[in-house]
Amino acid sequence: MVAPLDWGLGHTTRCIPVIQALIDDNYIVILAAEGNSAILLQKEFPNLTILPLPGYNITYSKKSVFFSIKLMAQVPKILKAIKQEYAWLNNTIEKHSIDVVISDNRFGLHSSKIKSIFITHQLAIETGNAITNKWLQKLNYKLINKFDACWIPDEEKPFDLAGKLSHPKIFPKTVSKFIGVLSRFKKIEREKNIDLLVLTSGPEPQRTSLEKILLLQIKNLSLKMVLVRGLPGEVNELPNENKSLTILNHVPATELSTLIQSSKAIIARSGYSTIMDLITLQQNAILIPTPGQTEQEYLAKYLAEKKYFIAANQKGFNVEKEMNDLQNLSQITLPNSTKKRIEEAIKSLK
Repeated sequence: MVAPLDWGLGHTTRCIPVIQALIDDNYIVILAAEGNSAILLQKEFPNLTILPLPGYNITYSKKSVFFSIKLMAQVPKILKAIKQEYAWLNNTIEKHSIDVVISDNRFGLHSSKIKSIFITHQLAIETGNAITNKWLQKLNYKLINKFDACWIPDEEKPFDLAGKLSHPKIFPKTVSKFIGVLSRFKKIEREKNIDLLVLTSGPEPQRTSLEKILLLQIKNLSLKMVLVRGLPGEVNELPNENKSLTILNHVPATELSTLIQSSKAIIARSGYSTIMDLITLQQNAILIPTPGQTEQEYLAKYLAEKKYFIAANQKGFNVEKEMNDLQNLSQITLPNSTKKRIEEAIKSLK
């Protein structure tokens, strides 16, 4: 069973290559998810069973200054959800003959009855406060050490993408291994016939806030543009009077891969899964961290220093200025070892 966290769609999309590798290795795979995660997985794997598993239902502040405060206030709710999913798993194991559970950041999905794997790139927690960071890392390791292994979706230094988040000074006690950059996409050379691609995935209400800011700025640009809203469950179309702009609620993986590789400029959130997709396709981009989300702020800054991406603030964002700066970025080249590493990690399950 593979179960991603419902914290945006990034945890779900990065599980797709793991799920496909399991299928290719003749495992019988079932999935556990609800909401948009379940909708996305159903579209990618229509023949797989998806068990309804409630998420953590994290809510976010509209103002960045209150982001961390509101998140910390929800720790008791998260711990309650962890206990509930632990009980759910132990009631589900025999019913569905589960031998292995692979959990992407769902801390309660482990059991002494079966082998359990935890996927995370966040071993160190970045909150902007050293004391809080230390306390959360201690709690993080306490929960991760209940699993049989921890798979880290990143490369080893100097090719790492998550910096100190995935390369802390001290690792968890459980077996930890880097499994490479996880992306559902494959690099294919394509004609660059789209001037600007905008990806506004991520948690609300900031997803909508960014969408409004960008639509206001690009509505009068005489460029061929595509906006992908990251809303797989949405059926209503967004009003659009700009004939050079195409607005899509959601696109399948193959179509999104084509859009990304056909674009001269890309604007996206600095969510880690989005970063892994862009890196895999060797596409530079303008990254706008979710305001107040310190992990995204750290990732954008860290990768901007490597000259892979441009880091820009949502407040005061200027689309034309940032697009002009894209030409100053470096060519992205990383080891192509992910497929082999996933295969080796899966072999260890046996």
